[in-house]
Amino acid sequence: MELSRRALLSMVPASALLVLAEPLRARAAAAPSPHGQPTADPAGDLARLVENTVAVLAGTAEVDARPEVAAKVAAITGTARDRLDAMDSAGDGELFQGLGELGASDANLMKSFQYLYEIALATRTPADDNPLHGDEAVQRRVIDGLVWLYDHYYGDQSKGYYGNWFNWEIGISQQVSRILVLLRDQLAEYRPDLAATYVAAMDGYLRNGKNGDVDLDSRFHTGANLADITTDRIMQGAALGDDARVSKAVADQLTVLATIDPYDLRHGVTDGFYADGSFIQHASVAYTGTYGTGLLSRVVQTLKILDGTAYLSQGDLAGVARGWVVDGFAPVIFEGWMMEAVKGRGASREKSGYADATTVLEAVTDLAAHSSGDDAPALKGYVKFVHEASKAPPDPTGFVSPVTVARYADILADGSIPARDLKDASYTAAFNAMDRTVHHRPGWAFALARSSRRVSKYEYMSGENLRPWFQGDGTHYLYLSGQDQTHAFGVDYFTAVSPYRLAGVTAPVETRKTIPELYGEDWYDNPGAGFTASSEKQNTYVYFPCGTGSHSGGATLDAYGTVSLIQSDDAAWAAKQAGRLPDDFVAYRNARATKSWFLLDEEIVVLAAGVYDPAGRAVTTTVDSRIAAETDAVTVTGRLRDGTRLRRPGTAPLPGTAPLAWLRYANADERTAVGYVFLDAPGAPRGPRPTVTLDTVTRSRRDVNASNPDTRITKQVFGVAFEQPPGTPATAQACALVPGATERQLGRYAHGAPAVLANTTDLQAIVHHGLGLLAANTFAPGAHFAGPLAVDGPASVLVRRGGDGITAVAVADPTTERDKVTVTLHGRSLRPVSADDGVHVTRLPGATRIEVTTRHAYGRSFVARLR
Repeated sequence: MELSRRALLSMVPASALLVLAEPLRARAAAAPSPHGQPTADPAGDLARLVENTVAVLAGTAEVDARPEVAAKVAAITGTARDRLDAMDSAGDGELFQGLGELGASDANLMKSFQYLYEIALATRTPADDNPLHGDEAVQRRVIDGLVWLYDHYYGDQSKGYYGNWFNWEIGISQQVSRILVLLRDQLAEYRPDLAATYVAAMDGYLRNGKNGDVDLDSRFHTGANLADITTDRIMQGAALGDDARVSKAVADQLTVLATIDPYDLRHGVTDGFYADGSFIQHASVAYTGTYGTGLLSRVVQTLKILDGTAYLSQGDLAGVARGWVVDGFAPVIFEGWMMEAVKGRGASREKSGYADATTVLEAVTDLAAHSSGDDAPALKGYVKFVHEASKAPPDPTGFVSPVTVARYADILADGSIPARDLKDASYTAAFNAMDRTVHHRPGWAFALARSSRRVSKYEYMSGENLRPWFQGDGTHYLYLSGQDQTHAFGVDYFTAVSPYRLAGVTAPVETRKTIPELYGEDWYDNPGAGFTASSEKQNTYVYFPCGTGSHSGGATLDAYGTVSLIQSDDAAWAAKQAGRLPDDFVAYRNARATKSWFLLDEEIVVLAAGVYDPAGRAVTTTVDSRIAAETDAVTVTGRLRDGTRLRRPGTAPLPGTAPLAWLRYANADERTAVGYVFLDAPGAPRGPRPTVTLDTVTRSRRDVNASNPDTRITKQVFGVAFEQPPGTPATAQACALVPGATERQLGRYAHGAPAVLANTTDLQAIVHHGLGLLAANTFAPGAHFAGPLAVDGPASVLVRRGGDGITAVAVADPTTERDKVTVTLHGRSLRPVSADDGVHVTRLPGATRIEVTTRHAYGRSFVARLR
């Protein structure tokens, strides 16, 4: 079951959104609409908005009476009782016990407002077994709490805004705005001026805005952050009965729906969704799995609270959100697990990938209720699919709305809805706008994280993700079907595996220090040089530095893909060498490597050339790293190039460094296995022999994130790597990762495909005769030749000859900087059957030339089919 074409046409240009927003901006200004907006009914719309918001947060009497929602109602009331107990036990300077230092701890101040919201929520949750529902005395305690916080810690603007800007502009405002809507009637009776007083204060704290409102030119008011701020302001308008405020906030939120065009940026904003499904936040961080989920949730929430009003056409908003789900979220969720490569610093948190995906599923559940035609059953089928595939099915008690809990139960109980993914079982998703590639096959998925001058190498911030240095240097994550992914990845993976030996990484052998170790706090503090906690320089050089190279991308053809990367230094090292950073600023130099990944049906072929260190340090290239429980039955078997069999039963020694032909890692407890085949390339010198390790390590989760509890974990860590001693000249390496491989399957690689055609810093190419596939990445100017293929300059190319006589060719510019890429297929001259716009095919004697206009394509693939 597929989404409709209307739903898939989700990439909305900014110009279209300007048209949608104009009537709202006119309504906010009380001016006639330039596009014939129907006569507004402000009072009716505002009343519906309040009614919708209360229902979204607290449910309705009908919904909350359902047995499937009982656990959610119990959670709401139980939390409120706990908060009331904490309020009763509060000490001096506290509103709630344990949340002190409110004049210095913005986190505790925000939690105090959150606790008030949780109490207020219970008083508006209609359920027979909820004694707090409608309790005016408790509601007045909440209001008195608001007054106390305002008088002592929030109202004085000169004393506020310490700590994290997010808490002041978004976090606190979210809690307060919800309270103002939930207790609107009680506030009008008991403290009629308090809502306006708080809204004025919230406007005052919007210091990255303009005149107490959103500033679309502010780097803080973008993407998910802008959606949060505008949703808060919609609720504030509802609480005040301010139609203009609501209209303006909805118009501002519409801007986050626009597809980011990197060649025509609006307000200089790079945060948001791109045409290829990529999502960027913080200007350059691949962030679908954290900020992206937040944006989706907020937009769907807006859809729900504006339902039935004239503020927004539901179809416009729902259609965009559906497209995000299909093209942006579904590819990065594997069996209910959100992939690490798109979580930024969130990958180091204890929150699991299952919990991250639950946020998406919650939004999809509501989105299905606001969809029609084929779209609704397709989304419902996806909800079922994720529920059934996940090793930790979503707990709907954690959903925000009781209404969503009921809808989720209805979907699972509907026998007419088949469980079905939104994507095919086999496909490759090239998220070139955020330097990520995901490759899906039945039984496994492979996610690859890269970086460039366009995309950050990693994200560190606020003591989170303390050892991130190589997470964007070709780090990969190989997910195996049927496994509880918390046993393989998540925070324990980053805790147990050395940051220098993440799977796929080429790193110099050295010891680096974390930001707190270097500077004694969570950032580099040097205001005179432009470094403050939230400054642009802090972002550029400390929190999420980009790479310095442009070559990072690849091509896709049908379900296959090729990816390439020239590993570079980060922006901090380049700036330090150029003398643009202070003497006490510490920057680290990277190793060098030119790499390719060829994404096939049964394996991923990985080639690396020019692997060395310009500073002469030792270098480690990690083929793979996997973790297992301390007691898991892990076996490592293999065969040397001379045919000698290797086996590690029980405690027999590993091969260490050896001339391996292939290796197999298996975990009997998890019922998983991965094979590694070591390949040769004609004309390329054989690189170092692989080294195999299996160690037991014990470390604390706090080692990777200062906010994590000091929980010590013990894991077996398996690794296979190429080790190069100091001063080693540049080498080449080639291998294939074979998910789920048997020993017999691995043995067959000595006699068949895939074969490496070239592995140099100019050209890396393979051929797979069984698939009829030739794949190549080129890295330098000039002509490059691989079999019958000739390529001019840097490019990624896939050629596949089908049994129907059709030869398909896919071409992409991995640098995003070329105007045109030309490839030539030697052999019988072929004529075009079909070709993407921008592709020109010329028949030549004994050859076929394909010219592709890649200007402003941002790395996307162009396909021609020839006969």
